[in-house]
Amino acid sequence: MRFEDVTFGYEAGREALKQITFDARPGETVALVGPTGAGKSTLVSLVPRFYDVWSGRISVDGIDVRQLKIASLRSQISIVLQDPFLFPMTVAENIAYGRPAATRSKVTAAAEAANADGFIRLLPDGYDTVLGEHGNTLSGGERQRVAIARALLKDAPLLILDEPTSALDTVTEFAVLEALGRLMAGRTTFTIAHRLSTIRGADKIIVLDEGRIIESGTHSELIKRSGLYQRLCSFQFGVFPREGAA
Repeated sequence: MRFEDVTFGYEAGREALKQITFDARPGETVALVGPTGAGKSTLVSLVPRFYDVWSGRISVDGIDVRQLKIASLRSQISIVLQDPFLFPMTVAENIAYGRPAATRSKVTAAAEAANADGFIRLLPDGYDTVLGEHGNTLSGGERQRVAIARALLKDAPLLILDEPTSALDTVTEFAVLEALGRLMAGRTTFTIAHRLSTIRGADKIIVLDEGRIIESGTHSELIKRSGLYQRLCSFQFGVFPREGAA
């Protein structure tokens, strides 16, 4: 996927993204970081065409996404949000939402890969348990793992992760990150994270500020510069993080 000189805004005369250009190669993980309001969520919302660019273009395999049917484009994308939306239907139906014809064995295999099978089997009716509105009968970590299972079952080549672990405790975060690792394998992934420790292994880190790309590179490259990424790391970890530190 390629962003070429992309500019976009929600209101005429107010640009939220300005001249964004970068490549996301097949299977590559691209992390988006920056302060609140920098344009991270806006950028990823352009991938499935929730909005269309004002100028420039976004292309997949050289084809402008505006030339693709929206349903076809979105069938190639899975999204896992900070607060995933679950439906008041069974757990199995929620997991199979993107692929409703999936067999129960494929649903359970996806749940196992998402570290969700264990708690699902402890629910009153297991996979046939009907969830409350927005999945509020599950904990935050459980909802995230159901959403990851849904994405695993859909098996789309493009993946968007919008701060999926930011509201989780450390123990739950570990289980979710392990599941996300399986989900991201072999997929082109855009991930937004405030916890910078979760994106150090990204192939490319793009630092946004006021709608512009101000830095890009790997963690090891960016941490050596006296830029915003270095300052964000210093602020988050309390001390300057040594290269290679966990």
